[in-house]
Amino acid sequence: MQTLQEKASEWSGVSQNDAFAIDDTNLYEKLGHQTFINLSTNFYNRVYDDEEEWFRSIFANSKKEDAIQNQYEFFIQRMGGPPLFSQRRGHPALIGRHRPFPVTHQAAERWLHHMQEALDTTKDIDSDSKTKMMNFFRHTAFFLVAGDELKNPKQAIPCKHAA
Repeated sequence: MQTLQEKASEWSGVSQNDAFAIDDTNLYEKLGHQTFINLSTNFYNRVYDDEEEWFRSIFANSKKEDAIQNQYEFFIQRMGGPPLFSQRRGHPALIGRHRPFPVTHQAAERWLHHMQEALDTTKDIDSDSKTKMMNFFRHTAFFLVAGDELKNPKQAIPCKHAA
């Protein structure tokens, strides 16, 4: 049986080693605090202006300012900075926090489309950092897709203690 990480690698086309290459460099120190705020603002401006209603509707019950803050605080924390997200919201628990949303292959690809555009148009992010970040984002997006399958009881991974 595949683990969620293995499914994420298969579906994303990004190996775990490539996905977690973000840990080889402290991207927070390299890029700076404001760069992550700019990236998240750029990203969510694109998401909330998306031409596809089905995609925009995923974010309809969230305030854009809150989404931006949650994302940049998570990115800062995950990429070597202070634990801003955990201090304010607790453990990131990505699968649990995304449980209310339809995290499908289609939604992941749309999210990644906007993130690639945001990375490409946010100044002060060098090419190597963009590659590392996008590999992490791509793998993580499909990790969430794999986690979303757990919501469907027909696809859930059975407990080893189940009768």
